[in-house]
Amino acid sequence: MPNNNTKWVYLLILSVIWGTSFILIKKGLLGLTPYQLGALRTFFTGLFLFSVGFNRIKTIKKKDWKWIIISGFLGSFIPAFLFAIAETEIDSAVVSVLNSLVPLNTVLMGLAVFKITSTKRQILGVIIGFIGTSILILKGAELNPNQNYLFAGFVIVSTVMYAANVNIIKRYLQDVKPLTIAVGNYVPIIIPALAILFFTDFFSPENFSASLFRTSILYVIVLSLFGTAMAKVLFNKLVQLSTPVFASSVTYIMPIVALSWGVLDGEKFTLIQGFATLIILIGVWLANKKKQPISRLQEKTKYN
Repeated sequence: MPNNNTKWVYLLILSVIWGTSFILIKKGLLGLTPYQLGALRTFFTGLFLFSVGFNRIKTIKKKDWKWIIISGFLGSFIPAFLFAIAETEIDSAVVSVLNSLVPLNTVLMGLAVFKITSTKRQILGVIIGFIGTSILILKGAELNPNQNYLFAGFVIVSTVMYAANVNIIKRYLQDVKPLTIAVGNYVPIIIPALAILFFTDFFSPENFSASLFRTSILYVIVLSLFGTAMAKVLFNKLVQLSTPVFASSVTYIMPIVALSWGVLDGEKFTLIQGFATLIILIGVWLANKKKQPISRLQEKTKYN
């Protein structure tokens, strides 16, 4: 199948882009509050997407708007703030590893909400993944006693939202163009983002006179253009080319990229944390693996 190679290309590109996003968030927080960063990221991304696809809004069918709006809040708006809040207390490398829970939550969400059956192997993968997550969080708290690892909860909540978003796109928006979904996502969320910027005094003259503030804005612009706007279109296309679990498996490679950036930036990451990361990825792999003899039948009937 021609799509078989294409989906891997999309997966690799997304892994590099999103793997770099965590360090960009960290740098953006040097001069911005997490609420300013999340809102600014949403606002810039909306502007980028509207500039290339605003005319696609009129092609969205009335029946699709409900799911596009839900997708916008779950897959873009809320996580943009939660990840920024998490990185005020936790290293970007650890946040990237915790983000690997997306495929596990995709399986759980598919089973609980979308009635997509899971194998015993997938359930085992979920259990192993959570064991690895627990080790990572506990060891991180021990290594960095000055960091509040309760903030890992913000990342975990985000992964649940991402998992819901993946299933929604595959189940209800399969026939909508990826760029159209991305542009539609930002119609209901760009105004709230602008309002948050206003109420957090983002536009005060004192802010713009600070060089660190201006530099942070540049990081957020790069994050918005590549890590959000471009990545959302690529990801929506990947979901449509493959399956929800395969698409969410972008988190296999993302930690490698993010960990490299984190180490280069001076973040601590021990062998035990590396072992915990490996456990998580094994769990993700098991959750993503299907029995070969019935996999084609599952792909054909899963979303009918």
